[in-house]
Amino acid sequence: MFLSIIQGLFHLYSLAILIYVLMSWFPGAYETKLGEILARVCEPYLSLFDFIPPVFGISFAPWVALIVLELIQSGLFYLIALIFYGGV
Repeated sequence: MFLSIIQGLFHLYSLAILIYVLMSWFPGAYETKLGEILARVCEPYLSLFDFIPPVFGISFAPWVALIVLELIQSGLFYLIALIFYGGV
């Protein structure tokens, strides 16, 4: 139960990042209420990856951010299994 809630939160945050990134394709999408909410939620995490330069005008920082988020989720599940269940 506890693990499924955490997994759902990680999935929801990944989806929010994906929607936020896809909103860049639509002019004025960031000025909508949804865009403002997603900016407040996603920008602090995505700004950690601003050091990655764009290649041919395409930013790969959101992809790296999603991969790191998956690694954090896996590491967290490993730690929970190690602490609460005595191993993997």
